[in-house]
Amino acid sequence: MTAIGLLLVFLLLGSLIGLADWHLPGRIVQRPAVMGILNLTPDSFSDGGLAPDLDAAVSRAEQLVADGADLLDLGGESSRPGADPVPLEEEIRRVLPVVEALAGRIGVPLSIDTTKPEVAERALRAGASVINDIRGLSGDDRMPKIVAESGAAVVLMHMKGSPKTMQRNPTYADVVTEVYDELARLVERAEASGIERSRIAVDPGIGFGKTADHNWELLRRLGRLEGIGCSILVGTSRKRFLGDLTGRGVGDRAAASVASSLLAIEAGADIVRVHDVAAMADAVKVWSAIKHHD
Repeated sequence: MTAIGLLLVFLLLGSLIGLADWHLPGRIVQRPAVMGILNLTPDSFSDGGLAPDLDAAVSRAEQLVADGADLLDLGGESSRPGADPVPLEEEIRRVLPVVEALAGRIGVPLSIDTTKPEVAERALRAGASVINDIRGLSGDDRMPKIVAESGAAVVLMHMKGSPKTMQRNPTYADVVTEVYDELARLVERAEASGIERSRIAVDPGIGFGKTADHNWELLRRLGRLEGIGCSILVGTSRKRFLGDLTGRGVGDRAAASVASSLLAIEAGADIVRVHDVAAMADAVKVWSAIKHHD
């Protein structure tokens, strides 16, 4: 991991509780962070198949950074509702060459969206600096140890069930309270494994074992998660509940994605995970100029 990568990661996941100065080489701006999505899968719900080989993946990554991404989230296994698990060897084949090609040259930290300890460990050794785990490090006992020993940052997400089963009638008595309590438990478990709270971000898992009503309620009351004491990441980008509301197909949800992400920032999100990076980066700049204009 480069010195600049470490600096950016710790500024991101340590000092961005509330809104803090976000430092990048050559500039200091006060705004939240935009995480660009780079799916290395053929079957992701929105953009599967857009990076079918290494050259295409590198080109896509470079474009996302040029569009304004502050960090990139690489994934080799789809977590869309109903998705089947990907064999370990296939996920490594998809992810590792891209990490090796981008690390040290792309200019932003690399996050790896995985639940597999072997993928996490090899990606971190290759130059990634964040692990984004939809199971919150609870899927395998080796994951917390790998993150702790690596010094990497981590995103702990809430999910009810698994991608295969999560949308089969998810129910909650109080979705915000239950998500808060589970995320707080995951953070405590991570800390007990040696991962400092300053290296942890939490994600309420919009669309992961939630109905549309659950998603809207989590967004309305997102500020409640600030009580956990970690940075907050939110991913609404192109998700089905936005399509249900607008009547638009998955490829036509950029405006709804930007609007929901911007309102999440207003409600307390520090990091927004998006497909449409250029539109989101512009929206954040406008929001920040209005919010902090002297």
